[in-house]
Amino acid sequence: MDKELLEQINTWHAEENYALIVQRLEKLPESEQDYETIGQLARAYNNVQNYRKAIRLLYDIKDQGQADPLWQYRLGYAYYHIAEYKLAQAAFEEADRLDPHDESTLEFLDWIRPKAAKMDRDRLRWQTEQTEWEQNGTLNQLQAASGTYDPATFWQQSDYARDNHVSAPFDAELQQSIEQELGYILPASYIQLMNTQNGGVPTRTMFPTQESTSWAEDHIAITSILGIGRDKMYSLGGEFGSRFMIEDWGYPDLGVVICDCPSAGHDVVMLDYRFCGPQGEPCVVHVDQESDYEITYLAPNFEVFIRGLLDEEDYEFMDEEQAITAVFAENQSTTAFSKEAIAPFKFIDGGSGSYSVILNAGSYLQDVFDTRADEGFEGGGYDWASLAAVFLEEKMPHLTSVIRFDPEADMFCVYTNDKEALITFILGFKQACEQHDLIMDLFSRAELD
Repeated sequence: MDKELLEQINTWHAEENYALIVQRLEKLPESEQDYETIGQLARAYNNVQNYRKAIRLLYDIKDQGQADPLWQYRLGYAYYHIAEYKLAQAAFEEADRLDPHDESTLEFLDWIRPKAAKMDRDRLRWQTEQTEWEQNGTLNQLQAASGTYDPATFWQQSDYARDNHVSAPFDAELQQSIEQELGYILPASYIQLMNTQNGGVPTRTMFPTQESTSWAEDHIAITSILGIGRDKMYSLGGEFGSRFMIEDWGYPDLGVVICDCPSAGHDVVMLDYRFCGPQGEPCVVHVDQESDYEITYLAPNFEVFIRGLLDEEDYEFMDEEQAITAVFAENQSTTAFSKEAIAPFKFIDGGSGSYSVILNAGSYLQDVFDTRADEGFEGGGYDWASLAAVFLEEKMPHLTSVIRFDPEADMFCVYTNDKEALITFILGFKQACEQHDLIMDLFSRAELD
């Protein structure tokens, strides 16, 4: 890059005139677009919150950039702001390896690691629940309590709703135009509901959660569902539609803002495409601006979310009669999962930042180990460690540096000083153990110790 141009860019950067940097560098002829130029342009796009454009530019110079800590930092920064926490963590960890002890890099890693661990848990929950839904059409979950919904009574009618939320019926051309604008294919269940009424205020507005948000300890509330159109302010392409909330309010670009909430913009419900891609079946999440855009998983798809909506009276009854208390490790831990969720494994808080999970081997899944008894597998602690090692390496390779095994003849033990990593591992491993075909496939690659 020309020295004079670089000085001008640095001046604009100091003045926060990022749009001028984008405008100037985009005009450069291709012959002048070298590694430094594209890197500066990517930084500017990060600063104008066009993170996906920054990522595309950085990957254009990936061959040169992979060994550059600044390239890794810029890539991690972009991934962080679209809530791709696993990819962000990998980039910042590589930046730290290339340039150790950089304070800004370490600060981002402190922010990202718990979010990445939570994203792992959400992904596993989505995979399990979506599979169950596809196979059975139901979920054995509190969130499915309302059963079916009746489109005839689903919507609440009012002048306010008609003026601000309810759009005219849409056709295929408008739907495709909105999808192209958003960058995502809308779920079939959402399209079906919008054909009953194109956006509006539902009669049921409460949805239970397994963790607290700024709204409540055990639920969130919505005020409307955005319709397909641009004419009403609360429609997907409207004045306060999905792109507005992402671009002006700073919500992570992980999908589509589908519902607004009583906070007037300070929290929303979104279709989250991070696990499925822009043409897949997204899960539904709550995103809380008041808690640094904290993402709370709600449902594996839009239909489960709609069927799980409750009115206030239903929610009060459910809260009294059906709420599950998350008692864990004899009240020594306040983690968001129960001892029943991982049984027969047991979580142990050893104090001084030491955590472990144990299993008395010899009964649980013994039939799995018996399939290779002729090779010497008996289902003891060492055999369990071999199976768990395959799961860790193939399903959670990012945790291989922090998860350790210490089996004995009759006991399986996994330990670490990273509590969130251990929770992520054992929830995922237990879910794998409950899926017979998956655990048999993993066990086929276990090696006898």
